[in-house]
Amino acid sequence: MRCGRTVLSTPDELKDAACGSAAVSAPVAFERTRLVLFDLDGTLVDSVPDLAWSGNRMLSTLGLPERDPALAHAWVGNGIERFVKRFLTGDMTAEPEPLLFERGLEIFRQAYAGHVSELSEIYPGVTETLEYLQNTPLHLACVTNKAGSFTRDLLAALDLDRYFELVVAGDTTARKKPDPMPLQYAADHFGLECGNCLMVGDSSNDVRAARAAGFAIVCVPYGYNHGNDIRDAEPDLVVENLRELIARF
Repeated sequence: MRCGRTVLSTPDELKDAACGSAAVSAPVAFERTRLVLFDLDGTLVDSVPDLAWSGNRMLSTLGLPERDPALAHAWVGNGIERFVKRFLTGDMTAEPEPLLFERGLEIFRQAYAGHVSELSEIYPGVTETLEYLQNTPLHLACVTNKAGSFTRDLLAALDLDRYFELVVAGDTTARKKPDPMPLQYAADHFGLECGNCLMVGDSSNDVRAARAAGFAIVCVPYGYNHGNDIRDAEPDLVVENLRELIARF
């Protein structure tokens, strides 16, 4: 039986699923893994410099004061729309004035489209790990909340697209992580059961999505987890560098 079609839509449902699964999590069964899904921003690529540059270009165009680029590290992970709202308000959850948001989003998209990979860098160990895993029987896919056009451009510019058989972007499915839908979509694409799938990410969104979908979850500590220690989200395993996965397979 493949992954179920359970869709957790509310914050409480997602929280309950994450907490319940984390309490009974077991070591990752690498020997049974057939599909490895990689998050993009904060896991494979440090993309904050380009996102922050685009955010400040948006503010400057709107006649607003620019923000410290370091703040963007805590604002990444929930899609472009939420990132723009955070850049406009300086707050994680605040809502900007609707017309300001619409104008800002348009400006940001234009700025980022021309600056998606100018300052972004692949994290150490990523290329070696993907190169190794590509030469195993494993299926590799990228699952991100970033919009599809930006995802494709960034992967291509950094020559990472060649490693992935499938890319599930923020607009591929009706819901983004932490909903399990993008992960279920990937598993179904390859006709695999959830117990044979592994998610590799950097944030609590990745952990919650994996728990809800029934995937194993491995995280890196260097990414964009809204300023929180990823260990607090209780993934199955934390690796300092993705190269540590090579010895596991």
